[in-house]
Amino acid sequence: MFYKYKEIPAEFSDIAPFNDKMFKEKMKELVAEPGFEHAVRYIMPDVDYPAFVDGLLKIETQSDFQRRVMGNFLEELAKKTTNGIEIDGIENCSPRRNYTFITNHRDIVLDASFLNLCFIRAGMPITQVAIGNNLLIFEWIADLVKLNRSFIVKRDVKRVEALDAARQLSAYIHYTIATLHESVWIAQREGRAKDSNDMTQESLVKMLSLAGDGSVKDNLLGVNLCPVSISYEFDPNDYLKAREFLLRRRDPEFKKTQRDDLFSMETGILRNKGRVMFRVGRCINDRLVDFPSDDRLEVIREACRLVDQTIHCGYEIYPCNYIAYDELSGKKDFASRYSAADVESFDRYINAQLDKVDVADVTAEERDFMRGMMLTMYANPLKNKLSALDCPK
Repeated sequence: MFYKYKEIPAEFSDIAPFNDKMFKEKMKELVAEPGFEHAVRYIMPDVDYPAFVDGLLKIETQSDFQRRVMGNFLEELAKKTTNGIEIDGIENCSPRRNYTFITNHRDIVLDASFLNLCFIRAGMPITQVAIGNNLLIFEWIADLVKLNRSFIVKRDVKRVEALDAARQLSAYIHYTIATLHESVWIAQREGRAKDSNDMTQESLVKMLSLAGDGSVKDNLLGVNLCPVSISYEFDPNDYLKAREFLLRRRDPEFKKTQRDDLFSMETGILRNKGRVMFRVGRCINDRLVDFPSDDRLEVIREACRLVDQTIHCGYEIYPCNYIAYDELSGKKDFASRYSAADVESFDRYINAQLDKVDVADVTAEERDFMRGMMLTMYANPLKNKLSALDCPK
């Protein structure tokens, strides 16, 4: 039903996932990596690692790996770090069509993983997943993600090579949808929106339009862009984002290290996220096809607008979002949506997160600045939902 073996064209070999022909060999190499063993023992401290490895080596296909290993792992992770993961709008996915699921970006690792968990629960095919090579810090991580149906987005190429990399990526996505008959997941922008003000990057939509034999509009219609809204009640990385805002405020040239990225991934995976909601919107094709202009830039901007509008309309709004919005506005417009206990609980949460910031000599004014940035992160989904008029039905 899911991943019949097909030889991947040589032009995609450096970015495509490993196919089933390569699966057992690559799995044998992966489980011998000390870094992989360390990661497994860190995430599952009670694991019987030799038995775990024995089970992995008996797996024959990627489909089995995703469903028997990753699916079970994600179910356990969801139990430990969320108050439930739900999905709404699956009826917008036709079983006769493959999609480019494009989402806002909240967590480095789990956005696509939890979406695929929802698809596993619903008996739907799992998507291939776009992942930036800047996150593949070790070779074994690259092997792991390619075993897990991920394809690589090259983000460290020189400017003169960037267009070729974009064309290759676009062609692979078109190939996956039209020839492999599989769906893909991609975030609407490179990196997460630190303030949760989710907007689709025009450059990403331009990339998707590069492959194909038709106009920009025809090429975009060919990838069946389907927006999905991701809502986490709590962002485990909120205090790390606030820390980054502070360090950039102190030094505009501040850049995160690989250690920062690894810690963000670890924090996002292992810490509490509260309730999680995925809301699948309608594919934008029916609206994009009627767009009156064929101007390349206007079509790309309209596609971005449709994706943003659908994602913004689909947010699940939690009490913390209403509280943050009201606190920033200084009003009580949404006081009926939360209780005094909700306010007290959220205030304790914000203060506890701020206490984790490991920056020396933080002044009271700087702590207030970080608090304001955290409130902005939680208020922006509501702000954008209120601004998104005429939500598609």
